[in-house]
Amino acid sequence: METFYLTDTGMIRDHNEDSVIIIENEDGSKLLAVADGMGGHRAGEVASSIAISCLSKRFLESFFKMSKASAVEWIKNAANEINAQIFKHAEENPESKGMGTTLVLAVVTDEYILFGNIGDSSGFVMKDGKIHKVTKDHTLVNLLLAAGELTEEEAKNHPKKNILMNALGINDPIEIDIFDCNMDIDDILLSSDGLTTMVTEEQIEKVLLEDLSTEEKVVKLIKKANNRGGNDNISIAYLKKNKGSELE
Repeated sequence: METFYLTDTGMIRDHNEDSVIIIENEDGSKLLAVADGMGGHRAGEVASSIAISCLSKRFLESFFKMSKASAVEWIKNAANEINAQIFKHAEENPESKGMGTTLVLAVVTDEYILFGNIGDSSGFVMKDGKIHKVTKDHTLVNLLLAAGELTEEEAKNHPKKNILMNALGINDPIEIDIFDCNMDIDDILLSSDGLTTMVTEEQIEKVLLEDLSTEEKVVKLIKKANNRGGNDNISIAYLKKNKGSELE
């Protein structure tokens, strides 16, 4: 199994508010996570950094040979702890008031794969040469789409398509969506919306099917997003699971 992650400021922003990580713990389980921060005075990068730092620390210290049910609770508790830390920081630092962050994560063990999501960062899997989006965006447009008030085409071009309905540091209490993923997949890709607003799922799929290393695929996707305008920070965490192999 191969992994690679990278974050890029993009072509428009003057600083990067994304944070991204891939780590492995003592029992060989892996955590992939991408957080896309928001807020003035560089507060967004603080919020995303809190999310990734807290999540990573908890994973290395407390995630060990967990059952799937225990892992689901672990993800929920981690999201609540991150949320509390962001609110605490904002309270102690008034200039950071209103800061928040999205979070998409994948926990990969040799028995199960779980995705967690808050906001509009995305989680994908590749299976049998096809890309599938696992997560659901917590946006106003997606809410209207689910209610039947917008068509797919209207949603794509809606002027308020970036308005978030859920994010860490914005809502309290917080609920994280959790998805139980089939083990029979080839790749996992997590990204901030700096990729998905610039590059289509079909274009992502095409790159992931190319005969390139994991690093080359991630770099190529970021270049594609930048070539199309790069109007936001771009972050990707990518795992290629070798068919028929154990997660090691």
